[in-house]
Amino acid sequence: MSIDSADPPGPAPRPRHVLPVLGVIALLVAGALLVFSTRSDTPGDTSPEAGFARDMAIHHAQAVDMSIIVRDQTKDGPLRTLSYDIITTQGAQLGIFMGWLQAWGLKQASAQPPMAWMSGHAHGGAPPTAPTAPAAVASGGSYMPGMATEEEMNRLKAATGKQAEILFLQLMIRHHEGGLEMAEGLLKLSDRPEVRDLAQHIVTGQTAEIRMMKEMLTERGAQPLPSILPASAA
Repeated sequence: MSIDSADPPGPAPRPRHVLPVLGVIALLVAGALLVFSTRSDTPGDTSPEAGFARDMAIHHAQAVDMSIIVRDQTKDGPLRTLSYDIITTQGAQLGIFMGWLQAWGLKQASAQPPMAWMSGHAHGGAPPTAPTAPAAVASGGSYMPGMATEEEMNRLKAATGKQAEILFLQLMIRHHEGGLEMAEGLLKLSDRPEVRDLAQHIVTGQTAEIRMMKEMLTERGAQPLPSILPASAA
């Protein structure tokens, strides 16, 4: 992966070093913030904060991959700008998650199954209840909400033109809905300010992007996939 300039360039090969570079920058930022924190306690290995950081990092990594695919396949300016924003924003946030784990003295991986930190809060590794709300199977057979399956990722890679644009928007709306579920779950479980602040930022930012992507789908004569959010929130 690569870091683009402020003005998204034309289609290019898919380099693979965006996340490491963004991660280094975000690690430095996260470390600086934690140095000035007045809290002496740190989250434990099975805490909601640690689980959120680990799972959201994986979730964000797929969003970056999906955005790089469509950025290199579309010539539509607004969609390229959106994909670039997702690449840079979620890539940087991924680095922050890894920086937290390092600062807390925790490993990037855990024996806990993915989503276990949300157990009892509408997820916690339970499989989706219907084929209209798929989730990617993580290690150990657990699920993360909204993630694209391997088959869906292959279809996105193979798609071109308007077909690629529509599929990306449909998959990314659902992906963002899963991110909202995870971030809102963290807000119910944690009182740690820096983690809550980033979770709220994810809720605000991805809610706005969902609205934008739905408008883009309408412009292309297409509809979103069935929402995975509760009816009151969809």
